Order: sequence, then structure tokens, then C-alpha cells
Amino acid sequence: MRVLVEALYVAAGIAVALVFASLCAWAYPLAKQDVWLVTGVAIVCVILMAIGPMRRAAALDRARREERRNG
Repeated sequence: MRVLVEALYVAAGIAVALVFASLCAWAYPLAKQDVWLVTGVAIVCVILMAIGPMRRAAALDRARREERRNG
């Protein structure tokens, strides 16, 4: 369950970055390529920053499943 929550946070971060980038590219068409380049880097950063929390969430979910099995 925790992994799902973390994945939703990552998806929300990526969605917000894409919406923001499309608005910026629309507002300033001369910098369209730069806006999308920076957005791509930001999305990669969001994904890289999510690795640690995803691993911790997976470990906690695994521990909870083992606890339920061993009861």
C-alpha cells in the first residue's frame, strides 16, 4: 500500500511538471525547447529522488506482509 502511495506522489509530480511546462512553453514560445529540456531534467530528478522512499515503502510493506503471515 505504501508503494502505491509513493507511486501516486511520483505520478502527481510528473503530471504537475508536464502541465507547468506546457503552460510555460505556450506563454513563451521562443524558449519552447529550453522549457522542455528543463522539464525533462526535472522529471528525471523527481524519479531519482523517489528511489529511496520507494525502497523504504517496499521494505515496510514486505515486513507487514511477513508479520501477517507469521501472525
